[in-house]
Amino acid sequence: MSDDTSAALPDDLSDVFPLVDDIADDDLRAGVHEAYALALAETAWDDIREVPWLPDEQQRLGLPDETNVDHVNEVTTLAAGMADALLAARPDLGIDRDLVVAGALLHDVSKLYEFAPGESSGTDYYDLLGHPHVGVYVCEAAGLPVELSHIVLSHTSRTTVDPATIEAEIVKRADEVAAAAIRSRALDDLREA
Repeated sequence: MSDDTSAALPDDLSDVFPLVDDIADDDLRAGVHEAYALALAETAWDDIREVPWLPDEQQRLGLPDETNVDHVNEVTTLAAGMADALLAARPDLGIDRDLVVAGALLHDVSKLYEFAPGESSGTDYYDLLGHPHVGVYVCEAAGLPVELSHIVLSHTSRTTVDPATIEAEIVKRADEVAAAAIRSRALDDLREA
């Protein structure tokens, strides 16, 4: 485990995740930074930009260049766009855009635990626990609100927890579309995924 996260996570998180600056709530923005700092401090990664998206799937599809940072940025852009469109069409929904952006930024924070530098297979966290559960741990340890932990927990089929809020549903759908976009690089028919 690395004790020095200075090289792995810049002081300005927007250098890695540009939409973090869209989070208006200072405490929530700082919590996102704290969550990534914690994940880096507790894992062997020296550079957050090197964390892969999903090594076994990347190998199967022949897509070694996909990274978690790229995926998270795509999910965040999609989620923010959906939130903006829904806020314009249905302002009465009361969507918490900050929560959508923070949830998208953190939905896969646990991949730092699930994969190790230089390894092509997942760690025990990947095999035995899975990223939604580890992600909840990171959110809770960073002092983030339970609504954010819910987004992380419900964004994937690796749990039986379905989205209970519109913010969680937005992040789940954005993640699905972003993953499909990655797979479409290698597949002509996404039904083959």
